This record gives sequence, structure tokens and C-alpha cells, in this order.
Amino acid sequence: MSSDELRQDGVGEPDALDRLWTPHRMAYIRGENKPSDASSGECPFCRIPTLSDTDGLVVHRGELAFVVLNLYPYSPGHLMVCPYRHIASYDETTPAEMVEIGELTKRAMEVLRSVSGAGGFNIGMNQGEVAGAGIAAHLHQHVVPRWPGDQNFMPIIGRTKTLPELLSDTRDLVAAAWQ
Repeated sequence: MSSDELRQDGVGEPDALDRLWTPHRMAYIRGENKPSDASSGECPFCRIPTLSDTDGLVVHRGELAFVVLNLYPYSPGHLMVCPYRHIASYDETTPAEMVEIGELTKRAMEVLRSVSGAGGFNIGMNQGEVAGAGIAAHLHQHVVPRWPGDQNFMPIIGRTKTLPELLSDTRDLVAAAWQ
């Protein structure tokens, strides 16, 4: 293939890379649903519990915390465990919140393993914007299921994530198995 065949007018220098367009990601990049301030009135994690489970992608509601499917998942079934209370840091949790977040995280792993055969998990909290928290004002723990070769080269080389089913279908599957 000649360099002229790789070049498109106005695109710049040819690089021989294919493009996989993902315009739906612009909502995340532009900060849609991201609070403009640290108030609970702007917080999606405070708003989600006011919605129906289906509309909010909630898979389980506990007494002090809830489990929600990530709207911008790293992998299929990516869940988040969030306290209802609008707090930013793990060290602000009460002993009861800390226990329930831990119990819900454990149950999330069991459920995801049963419905998807997950071979492992990435679990963690990004505390503060500087640490990578997309929504730093409201504590949330990520439960990210993983499989051998799950994302393979796509996010590394293709800079793209693949999701095999609609979020609403994943939510229904996980919510049904939670019981």
C-alpha cells in the first residue's frame, strides 16, 4: 500500500493505523453526568438511588450502600459499590458503612462469577481526582470482572473497549442472580 493510499485529505501524515470510531464515548469524554461541583445536588451517585433500578442500572440496594452497573465500564459487568451518604473518602465511612461496602463487594464477586464465569477481579477505589477518581466527591468501589484474554489487544493497541451485551441486559442478569 502506498503512502498516498493511506493519507486522507486534511487528516495529516499517514500512520498505517486502522480507526475504530466510538462516537458514543464522547459523552464520557465531555463529562456528561459528571458533577460540576462537589455538592450532592450535582452528584450522579446521589441521584441514582432516586431512580428505578432499571433506569439507574442498580443491581442491589442495601441498607447503607447500593450496587450499580458502571455506565462507562472497563469490562462487561463492571459494578460499583456506593454508600448512599455523600462522602468523598473511605476514611469518612462509618464502621457499619465500611462493613456493608465490604459485604456487597464480596457478593458482587460471587454473583459476577456465577453469571459470567469471571476468572478474576480488579477491585479498588480511586480516592481524589489526582488519584484518577472520575467522580471524586462521592466514594465508590469498583468491582471489575476479568477473564483470560478478555480485552486482549483492544484497549492497548486498538485503544478501544469491547462490550458484548447491552448494559440493561447485563443489569437484568446480575440483578436476577443477586437474589
